[in-house]
Amino acid sequence: MKKIIFIFLVFISKNSICQNNIVVPGNNLIATGIPDIPVAIKNDMQRYSESRSASFTAWHPLKKEILISTRFGNVPQLHQVKMPLGDRKQITFFDEPISDASYEPIKGNYFLFTKDIGGNEFGQIYRYDMSSGQVTLLTDGGRSQNGGIVWNEKGDQILFASTKRNGTDRDFYSMNPLMPESEKLMIQNVGGGWSIADWSSDNKKLLITQYISANESHYWIADVVSGVKVPLTDTTEKEISYGQGHFSKDGKGIFFETDKGSEFKRLAFMDLKTKAVNYLTNIPWDVESFDISKDGTQIVFVTNEAGESKMYQMSAADKKYKLISSIPSGVCGAPSFHNNGQDVAVSVSSARSSADVYVVNLFSGKCIRWTESEMGGIVSDDLSLPKLIKWKSFDNLEITGFYYPAAKKFSGKRPVIINIHGGPEGQSRPSFLGASNYYMNELGIVMIFPNVRGSTGYGKTFLKMDNGMKREESVQDIGALFNWIAQQPELDASRVMVTGGSYGGYMTLAVATHYNDKIRCALDVVGISNFNTFLKNTESYRRDLRRVEYGDERDSSMYAFLENISPLNNASKITKPMFIVQGGNDPRVPRTEAEQMANKIKSNGGTVWYLEAKDEGHGFRKKTNADFQRMATILFIKNYLL
Repeated sequence: MKKIIFIFLVFISKNSICQNNIVVPGNNLIATGIPDIPVAIKNDMQRYSESRSASFTAWHPLKKEILISTRFGNVPQLHQVKMPLGDRKQITFFDEPISDASYEPIKGNYFLFTKDIGGNEFGQIYRYDMSSGQVTLLTDGGRSQNGGIVWNEKGDQILFASTKRNGTDRDFYSMNPLMPESEKLMIQNVGGGWSIADWSSDNKKLLITQYISANESHYWIADVVSGVKVPLTDTTEKEISYGQGHFSKDGKGIFFETDKGSEFKRLAFMDLKTKAVNYLTNIPWDVESFDISKDGTQIVFVTNEAGESKMYQMSAADKKYKLISSIPSGVCGAPSFHNNGQDVAVSVSSARSSADVYVVNLFSGKCIRWTESEMGGIVSDDLSLPKLIKWKSFDNLEITGFYYPAAKKFSGKRPVIINIHGGPEGQSRPSFLGASNYYMNELGIVMIFPNVRGSTGYGKTFLKMDNGMKREESVQDIGALFNWIAQQPELDASRVMVTGGSYGGYMTLAVATHYNDKIRCALDVVGISNFNTFLKNTESYRRDLRRVEYGDERDSSMYAFLENISPLNNASKITKPMFIVQGGNDPRVPRTEAEQMANKIKSNGGTVWYLEAKDEGHGFRKKTNADFQRMATILFIKNYLL
């Protein structure tokens, strides 16, 4: 009977709906091994899934108004906000999420944005005309990645990066956005890690970044007319990272981020004639983003200090800087100057508030909130505040993480969910958990977000400690966390679940094989099950970039090592229930990684739930899909953790 009902519902809706007091997956979802989900779970968690966030995308070049990305339907779209806490006027209406925009920089008559299909990450560039609302596709519309838009000073030309030539190498193209037929290949590159950092104000030079790995990148300078590029930094330096960079107003130097000569990225200035470098900050944390005013006189930069963001103001003339204290505490996005040189927009989130846009005036110091996103029925004061915890790993290395306690109404020893970030060059930070607050508030679960070795934010030595043959040492950091949990009187070490997405999904699978006796169950989201098959099947434009981190499988000894540590080849050690979630169009970790792991556990007689969305990529971005995943996760937790 269930099969007949499911077939009938396919013609009604692609989204999950309720039928006979159960939640039925839509035809875009492949759900195997998952029991019927009671409607009661949907009703219980609904208010936790309705919160929204707003992220800054662009200033209008003339008016003091902004574009933001926020969700009022199934996916985030672009909205126009003309004043602080003004109406959010939606201006894009697509089935796919839109989160970026770049105004034509002179009059703002149109803006450009990118959009893919079903999470496949083959983003195409579109033009939106403000007067008519007409949307025009500017790029090829095929299996190519297009983005990284940079404008010239006149606002009549863009440069962008694209893999359209062969699907692997990221080249640079020029175009007049009002005449898509003007597109021209400008600079041909080898490799997928190239991007345009900046275009000089005299339109003669480009600053180019060549990304090799999280530990290594280089700057190049290119002549706009000839397209010839030459190294600006020493390309033989193997463990120096160069981040965001901008030309000075006069074009004689560049401001940039680098960890050269330091554990952390500092803001620096290079004279392009002498190559002399002056380091401008001495804060023992990473400078992670910055912006320069249009007149070149002011700089704002954001640091990541133990996971929390701090924003500073610097004079470009004397290089002195000071903390901007009026911005709310939390985790900030990249700052962006308005053309007036005074107002800086930034998105900020915290444990008790989703992301919203704030504007700080550098001359008055006043910070004004521009958006106030709905919390969906969640009361901010009821949400857990994280605390920083520390433990020693197998080699005495100190590892840290953020601990979100269960709601105070729960007594006795509490179960634990360990949630491991992706990347691996990522970092768990004390930002808004959204619907995950349900676990602490309604199920009485403690959540721990560890930052194992290999995480960003703790210096470049820490960052490379899991590379190559050291891969499983980060797994041992979780093993040490199990020991820490067992020592905490309020925690129940016999009821622990591990989860994570992407690289965190690999970590979840690896922990499930190494520490099967320490967990009750595991949830793997778009995780790598075998590095060799992953490197074979991931998209070609990112394959070499991942080899630097994980190891080159073309080397026989590395291939053997990766086979040996593969969770797929150690799946017989998994006896606890496993939930695997995957996007059908994932270009990073292909669906084959999830499918082969689920099949192997099933063939071993293990319990495995499997959920795949045909219209998603590297994680679920559409609300209906994310809601079904969340409901299934709650049922999984109730069945196996609680």
